[in-house]
Amino acid sequence: MKVTYPHMGHMWICIKAMLEYLDMDVVIPPPSSKKTLQLGMKHGPEFACMPLKLNLGNLMEAAEMGADTVVMAGGCGPCRFGYYAQVEHAILRDLGYQYRLVVLEPPQKHIGELIGKIRHITNNRSLYKVIKGIRLGYLKASAVDEMEKKAFYCRPRELVAGETDRLLRKALAEVIAAETPEEMPAAREKAMEIMRGVQVGSHEPVARVGLVGEIFTLLEPFANMEIERKLGALGVEVDRSIHLSQWVNDHLFLGLAKNEHSSKLAKERGLAYLGHMVGGHGLETVGSTMIYAKQDYDGVIQLLPFTCMPEIVAQSILPRVSADHNIPVMTLIVDEMSGEAGMVTRLEAFVDLLARKRDVGEVTA
Repeated sequence: MKVTYPHMGHMWICIKAMLEYLDMDVVIPPPSSKKTLQLGMKHGPEFACMPLKLNLGNLMEAAEMGADTVVMAGGCGPCRFGYYAQVEHAILRDLGYQYRLVVLEPPQKHIGELIGKIRHITNNRSLYKVIKGIRLGYLKASAVDEMEKKAFYCRPRELVAGETDRLLRKALAEVIAAETPEEMPAAREKAMEIMRGVQVGSHEPVARVGLVGEIFTLLEPFANMEIERKLGALGVEVDRSIHLSQWVNDHLFLGLAKNEHSSKLAKERGLAYLGHMVGGHGLETVGSTMIYAKQDYDGVIQLLPFTCMPEIVAQSILPRVSADHNIPVMTLIVDEMSGEAGMVTRLEAFVDLLARKRDVGEVTA
């Protein structure tokens, strides 16, 4: 059995660690690219969102590398992600790919449901080893989040262009190299020490922008055209409303793990405008915008793939949230036709707007 899974940012680091700890043969697809998207566009439904098309392309490329089993997360509620695994599997089967599909659905009552499914796909490894494997994957997700947050801080302040991204790659390599949960504390500290090596200048304040929206578009650099790096180059410190370890904890662990990035507060705040769950991360998008306003962020950018239903609902209410909480909000919708030049132009205009708003506020004060 050769197991693969679609890309979503650095999620591959965590899943690879868990499965290899459980003695599985893992096939990692090439990073998402134009070729990946073209494969998904050719064979996927025209009006499906970009995540489905990229996932489909990932799995087709992995099949060429010998993968025969797909592991994907499931879902529930209004978001169409809940049945994408089955849709992708049906398309691949029609194309002649002989994949075995394993869907890790969110546990309904107890995390034991998740552990049981993982034991099943790993030839009934011992419960103790499965739990340790899951813990290893989660520790790596948490470490990746920490390195990325440090990079968010350093990019707009770095004295040597590109140094943050260069050292981030080195730091992540340390996290990847750890093979057991016991090795993770030392690997995490070494990785953070590498990130502390970024030379930064703190003599000038920088704009702060919160990124909210659909999780795949937020986490996958190819889908969002590396918006975090682009904003960093424009002198903006970003923060992401959704982090990998938070999603794993909320989606698969039933919120049992202690996580500083819990989505509970954002959901509670979002209810003030939406009143109930709208699927996906729509509720968190609204609530996180309110939180960023309270934390005196300069602005918020919502990211979503074209046709994403929960985020369209959130988008419709964000102008009111923006007015009520005095925080500029811009929405960026991406699909296979999105161009990098157009995004850069909009980001530059938004950053200029934030700078002007800040200067006017200082004059008024």
